[in-house]
Amino acid sequence: MITDDPESSRSTPPPMRGPAEAERARAESAELDGADPVLPEAERGTPVLTVRGLSVHYETDQRVRAVEDVDLTLHRGEVLGLAGESGCGKSTLAYALNRLLRPPARVVSGSVTFHERDGDIDLLGLSGEELRLFRWKKIAMVFQGAMNALNPVLTVRDQLLDVLAAHEPDMAVPARTARCAELLDLVGVDPARLGSYPHELSGGMRQRVMIAMALALRPDVMVMDEPTTALDVVVQRDILRELSRLREHFGFAVVFITHDLSLLLEISDRIAIMYAGRIVEQASARRLLTAPRHPYTVGLLNSFPSLTGPRREMRGVPGQPPDLAVSIPGCAFAPRCPYRRAPCDEHRPELSRHGQTSTGLTACHAYAEADYGAPVPAALSRGEFRPVETAEEIET
Repeated sequence: MITDDPESSRSTPPPMRGPAEAERARAESAELDGADPVLPEAERGTPVLTVRGLSVHYETDQRVRAVEDVDLTLHRGEVLGLAGESGCGKSTLAYALNRLLRPPARVVSGSVTFHERDGDIDLLGLSGEELRLFRWKKIAMVFQGAMNALNPVLTVRDQLLDVLAAHEPDMAVPARTARCAELLDLVGVDPARLGSYPHELSGGMRQRVMIAMALALRPDVMVMDEPTTALDVVVQRDILRELSRLREHFGFAVVFITHDLSLLLEISDRIAIMYAGRIVEQASARRLLTAPRHPYTVGLLNSFPSLTGPRREMRGVPGQPPDLAVSIPGCAFAPRCPYRRAPCDEHRPELSRHGQTSTGLTACHAYAEADYGAPVPAALSRGEFRPVETAEEIET
């Protein structure tokens, strides 16, 4: 029973769902699963968000080039994974897409265009009020660490109502309350939890509440910044299944950001690999798994175990990421790369498609030279990454 008294809900919190309750919840969601999708099939796969030449710097004592010249295209209904080591610029890019950056961060160049059905919207050109109305309605975000993202002194009901009141002022209060209950039910949380405070919920339930808030206005794009990092694998699996079900029905596109490449390979349609503020490879999840092209991608894939095939030694990528406060004329990955060549230190490789039959984009001189007849290192073609201490060895 839902009451308007937060203390009532706090004193007698509803029990966690057991297997039987979870099964009933899945049965109740069959109506949603069987309903006609919101996104028309003709629109699926059309661009919804385009990023061109986006650069973000932190204007500190030393300028930190957190994001440099990033190009991305997100299509309606797809999951675009963004992977890379900590500090590579993933979260900065996510905040830039939502115009959530605060000083000393600053967008220094580039464009972010949202493709509305009746025209394009320049996100970087929106004014304060226009931006406030745009956020959550068109692009929503699920932040890393739900406990920090939720207000600890407001109930779940109050926080959901706040979103609806700000963007749907004409909606009657009873309708808003009913909508809050509906949102919790959509993400598999008992609506009786509306009266609970964030600290009374488990980590998985808090993350589900964050997803419910992001879905409140049925956005076209959802940016998820490390949404399952602090959760155990069972809860992580349940939330990802729930997200997949909701995406299939509502048709929103997802930018899923994580350092866990194995997770992205499972849930993404396409994956972009980020290193030192730049996209170094972009391809379908299947192609990235079976035929990675950039040495950094190969190194990431070799750093986690496979559940099938022969056992192999897991190897991490040696060395440390570069200092982003220092300008790098060549490839930022060169000091850690066993396939380092002379051009790698001289000029930066462009993210491009190499070869007439190639799929995906790669920023690597090994393939650029191959376009002019130079051989690609055999071990790189086989997806091998043999760490070296100095990276001075060049395999032919």
